[in-house]
Amino acid sequence: MSDMVNTSEKRNRNISGLKLVGYSLIGIFMFFVSINFAGRKTIPVDHIVKSIIKIPYFIPIYGGIMISIGTISPFINKTWNKSKTTTIFSFLNIIGLITAFMAIFNVGPAILLDPNMVPYVFKVVVVPVIAIVPIGSVFLAFLVDYGLMELIGVFMRPIMRPIWKTPGRSAIDAVASFVGSYSLALLVTNRVYKEGKYNTKEAAIIATGFSTVSATFMIIVANTLGIMEHWNAFFCISLVVTFIVTAITARIYPLSKKPGTYYNNVEPDLESVKKGDTFKRAWEEGMKTMEKAPSLLQNVISNLRDGIKLAINIGPNIMSIGVLSLLAAEYTKVFDVFGYLFYPFTVLLKIPDPLLAAKASAITLADMYVPAIIATGAAFSTKFIIAVICISEILFLSASVPCILATDIDISLKDIVIIWFERVVLSLIISAPIVYLFF
Repeated sequence: MSDMVNTSEKRNRNISGLKLVGYSLIGIFMFFVSINFAGRKTIPVDHIVKSIIKIPYFIPIYGGIMISIGTISPFINKTWNKSKTTTIFSFLNIIGLITAFMAIFNVGPAILLDPNMVPYVFKVVVVPVIAIVPIGSVFLAFLVDYGLMELIGVFMRPIMRPIWKTPGRSAIDAVASFVGSYSLALLVTNRVYKEGKYNTKEAAIIATGFSTVSATFMIIVANTLGIMEHWNAFFCISLVVTFIVTAITARIYPLSKKPGTYYNNVEPDLESVKKGDTFKRAWEEGMKTMEKAPSLLQNVISNLRDGIKLAINIGPNIMSIGVLSLLAAEYTKVFDVFGYLFYPFTVLLKIPDPLLAAKASAITLADMYVPAIIATGAAFSTKFIIAVICISEILFLSASVPCILATDIDISLKDIVIIWFERVVLSLIISAPIVYLFF
């Protein structure tokens, strides 16, 4: 009888092992392997989104519906005045809805219908983001729920914890953003945070330090600034600067003061600190998670629900804040004045066109792409430094900031702005010498 039980347990464990390997490979393929398709090279999830977006009338119909629901729901649910922040964003949502319908029906003031204003925010930023979040969430289960994060975490813990003060499993977040997008990385972060695998401090460090724009957007920046012939150097320098800056910001205010508490007092799911054979421990940790995981269908439904909810929440926010930020950058002196905060640094670092570099640095708060546009006529070293800062600063109001604020991570807009300022200053200080050294 005991032999039969042992045989059954062994068979079940073998099946779990095969699932761990199979599901992990699917997750790795969907999020981390770039493939050529229809003349584009990117990850499969991005290919799926781009293919769906090309469906006739998908952009106006899907974008209009999601932004409408996101705008109306706080008033229906009576959550619009829950706090000062939710009140502000609820009314910003109304602006987002109005501008979205301007883009859909091509009506409104010429200043807003400029291709680089409302249409750009709606078609290039908002709809791709709110499309990739639910679609990416379908495949998220393969990445975070069946042992891969725990398996990788065992190998990465000796690196991640001492340098970035985050668990080893956060390495998945870091890679997901660089090869996928910040929205997917934030989806991973929020899901893992709610499961008790990150505490508040760790989740805040990851959200503000690893959730960069994707390599695809890096290509757009490089092409705009005419540095594509130095693509490998640009990619590597951006990666190095981003992670060095994150290691520093994790140790200074406000991130250093974030509490080590867990979401809704959920029971922490801490990484193992056992010693012994690393490969064996990694496999054991992965199997432990695999055997406790719910069915794939349950996970996909749960993740899809979270993805749709997040997309609805961020759609109108990104639309309104994106348009307002671009208008401020293009037609006011706000960022010119703001740029003087960085002027002493650009002068001391002997960056050519220091005033332009300072203004471009300030505009990164509004959007990560606009600084590249205004720096196109600058000296090569200035263009390269600005290109790196567009990536390493991470936090911009036209997209990533609303995404972070829509998560369950306890971080305020004030904290985000302070971290953004720190990241820009540190990026200038670190990237300038590197660019001078290699070019």
